[in-house]
Amino acid sequence: MVAEGRRGAALSAADRKRIRDNVDAVRERAARAAARAGRAFDAVRVMAVTKNVPRDHALAAVAAGVDLLGENRVQEAAGKHDGRPRPYELHLVGHLQRNKAGEAARLFDAVQSIDAVRTAAALERRCAALDRTMAILLELNASGEPTKAGFPTADALLEAAAEIAAACPHLPLAGVMTIGAHSDDQALVRASFARLRAAHQRLLAGHPGATALSMGMSQDFELAIEEGATLIRLGTALFGPRPAP
Repeated sequence: MVAEGRRGAALSAADRKRIRDNVDAVRERAARAAARAGRAFDAVRVMAVTKNVPRDHALAAVAAGVDLLGENRVQEAAGKHDGRPRPYELHLVGHLQRNKAGEAARLFDAVQSIDAVRTAAALERRCAALDRTMAILLELNASGEPTKAGFPTADALLEAAAEIAAACPHLPLAGVMTIGAHSDDQALVRASFARLRAAHQRLLAGHPGATALSMGMSQDFELAIEEGATLIRLGTALFGPRPAP
């Protein structure tokens, strides 16, 4: 579990200002990227990813106008968010283990990282038991890197989408996500985003409600916006280097 503040200290006024300034700077950069692509910035939602980030820092981002937080681990999310007032949406963006599906179903507003039909089935059973619906995104390994999670191809993702839509009424399909190629070569990064965009267009033909295109992190979100992202997931750009767990 992450402490309320780094080393237990309360969040300082200087830290609050730093986070607020970072949020403003990100919005300005994102608006310029959207303009370059002929898009409106209000079509792009900013998520603050708070892995290893204390709750008070996350709330400073919320105070600065970010209304969507993302967590990578179910256990860490429970420690920071469970049983507390929540003036924000909370998504799981890390890999979901099936044995954590029950806690995830209770805690999150959406899961962005569904990468197998069996994972969706486990989450469906838990959501059905709680009589609640939870939006999901399907993850594509758009870079083809073996260390990354996600469906290996667009065809596999589309087949899974059909199965999940038929068998999981408590999991409305909201869109797709990916992690861009890990490279300093912008052409490779851009190509991975373009692959997700192409898969997304195919998905929309059969699932018109799956409008979210979640891609782009602190190091590459401007490229992602230029390639059509509707949701960017930012940690370091908002909070600075992550503290140790």
